[in-house]
Amino acid sequence: MRTLYLDCGMGAAGDMIMGALLSLIDDKDEFIKEINSIGIPDTLISYEYSSKCGISGIHISVKTAGAEERQDVTSECGHGHNHHHAGMDDIRAIIDNLKVSDRVKKEVNDIYIMIADAESKVHGEDVSKIHFHEVGMMDAIADITGCAMLFEKLSVKSIYVSNVNMGFGKVRCAHGILPVPAPATAELLTGIPCYAGKIEGELCTPTGAALLAYYATAYSNMPLMRIVKTGYGCGRKDFEAANVVRAVLGETDTGADSIIELACNIDDMTGEEIGYVTERLLKEGALDVYTTAIGMKKNRPGIKLSIICKNHIRERMSELIFKHTTTIGIREYICNRTVLSRSEKETDTPIGKVRIKHSYGNGMHKIKPEYEDIKRLADETGKSIREIQNIIIKNTDFCKEDD
Repeated sequence: MRTLYLDCGMGAAGDMIMGALLSLIDDKDEFIKEINSIGIPDTLISYEYSSKCGISGIHISVKTAGAEERQDVTSECGHGHNHHHAGMDDIRAIIDNLKVSDRVKKEVNDIYIMIADAESKVHGEDVSKIHFHEVGMMDAIADITGCAMLFEKLSVKSIYVSNVNMGFGKVRCAHGILPVPAPATAELLTGIPCYAGKIEGELCTPTGAALLAYYATAYSNMPLMRIVKTGYGCGRKDFEAANVVRAVLGETDTGADSIIELACNIDDMTGEEIGYVTERLLKEGALDVYTTAIGMKKNRPGIKLSIICKNHIRERMSELIFKHTTTIGIREYICNRTVLSRSEKETDTPIGKVRIKHSYGNGMHKIKPEYEDIKRLADETGKSIREIQNIIIKNTDFCKEDD
């Protein structure tokens, strides 16, 4: 399985991640030409080779209105008030008009929503009232869109991220002197293994934190993998350690990712209410929702409601749990899981087309017909589920997986 490992031992910023990803593709000039043609307003993106502590990597430059200002996306670190500002509606309009795939548009929009939510929580304001510094906004749109486009080109199935070095100290922002990591960055890093390290300064930016939170499927050291290519994205500043994000592209036999388990105990809801919230959570993107019968205080029978989800929708899941259940507290656990690679293909059988699910890796290959197709064929033919399964199994072609 195609796997990417990001080493964030010197933190992460949007331009550093973009530079590291760009270093992994062959035709860098063609990509720069492509991203400059997608319609980011009044913005020009370029790259140059740079060296940090003797390591050669790529530095990304973004110029808006002819000037480069490495201003990050958040409103908390704006440079004064003499620049235009924009809200989420303005940002959505820009993203919607970009000449990129629907996948890239969705990912860029999702990441900006994460950032806006973090800003909203930090400043105690509604998301609709959050405004971003215009130059920094274009800079961040370029970084986030560039990363989304490069992830799409690299077609990786699993993304591992190391522990993130945040740095320490203070940073001067429009609102005053704030601690490192900046409040929005700290909010975005919730659930991500990180540390202060020994270097004073802001090493992880809000844009970098949001990109890691959105794309990471697991947080760990580099897994067992066959390395295909290694690249480096360089930051602007010089430190005693190489100021780079390292990206390692490789192949693994199995996949792993990091997931969140949310859990709460409930003893005063009906079965219908539990059924509704289960369906709603699954519809909103939960990977799995299940209940466990438990005994609670005062000898009351109750249930433990467990929700498995990706880190980037953790807040949305918590919001739905509080809204649709009677619980007043949610427990949260970070879990690592190992998964087989999966694919699905439609196959002709003597009684009709059936989707076959293939799971493979680690020397294994498991095959299972899609239940909804079996159910449909049973309804159409009047045969039992078991009869339909036997007919499919006897079809010798269904177990062949394309290379």
